[in-house]
Amino acid sequence: MKAVFSDAHRSHDPQFFLVRGKVVRTTEQPERADRLMAGLKLGRHDLIVAEGFGGGPRARVHSPDYLAFLAEAWDQWRALPDAGDEMIPNMHPVRQQPGTYPTGIVGRLGWHAADTACAIGPGTFAAACAAADVAVTAAEMVLGGEDAAYALCRPPGHHAYRDMAGGFCYLNNSAIAAAHLRQRHERVAILDVDVHHGNGTQGIFYARPDVLTVSIHAEPSRYYPFFWGYAHERGEGPGLGANLNLPLALGTDDAGYMPALDQAAAAIRAFAPGALVVALGLDASEHDPLAGLKVTTAGFRRIGEALARLGLPTVLVQEGGYLSDLLGTNLAAVLEGFEAVR
Repeated sequence: MKAVFSDAHRSHDPQFFLVRGKVVRTTEQPERADRLMAGLKLGRHDLIVAEGFGGGPRARVHSPDYLAFLAEAWDQWRALPDAGDEMIPNMHPVRQQPGTYPTGIVGRLGWHAADTACAIGPGTFAAACAAADVAVTAAEMVLGGEDAAYALCRPPGHHAYRDMAGGFCYLNNSAIAAAHLRQRHERVAILDVDVHHGNGTQGIFYARPDVLTVSIHAEPSRYYPFFWGYAHERGEGPGLGANLNLPLALGTDDAGYMPALDQAAAAIRAFAPGALVVALGLDASEHDPLAGLKVTTAGFRRIGEALARLGLPTVLVQEGGYLSDLLGTNLAAVLEGFEAVR
């Protein structure tokens, strides 16, 4: 399997992360990509530098005002007197009530941020655009005849909504890949195996019948993103029935995870998509610092095997997975499992 990457991710190096009232160094660090790259080298994958696709693929998924905000944000922030080293929102609008879109950068930051875990620095937009190009390059390779391709995207994307950043995510790489595949395929499925619910992806496609969104994740009542990811969320309007959430109890291991994966696979087969996007979070690992689930390295290999058995053209888009000694090993296990079947 070919793997796509971009070194432009290094321009994004956030420092701020608010955890239970304490400011700590974020776990979404450039070193993540280095460890994932080491995992790719274990499997001797052909490494492909991402192509540039411009703003078109991003605009299929994200709103014009949000994309304009991301492009302008840092320069406008630095023009403020006594501005901080990173952009952190200090107010969020109550979206259930009508509001007026603000013109100032502080208000726009709050409007377009779901939480405080999406610090913006001088290189954030460039890195996010490069990550989107990584995902689109992998999707284009699959459209061109590759059976599968892996996209080493950083920053990740599945918490980003159409017009909001959140949870380390700015542009929704998995959604962008799915929208690119939709140019050729009538239906596309997204299977999210990150430990966190893919709330942004769900939100983007919630009313659409052409993209099935399935997420296996830690039960959200006591785990991020808290407000989304429950089993009763099934889509709305034309998209009713095209969203499936499979929350698992905190600490679930391989034995509990695999039946949920079987259920996800059955739903995907019933939907009969032309292609599959896998939002490949590796933070379900028993060794991940975010400690939500307890999937082993052998379990990740079984996940890869199950993905391959779906028999679909597949784009694997990197989502979470944080600094542990087994991060690269777990990526290698997923890809080895996939390749063993296909």
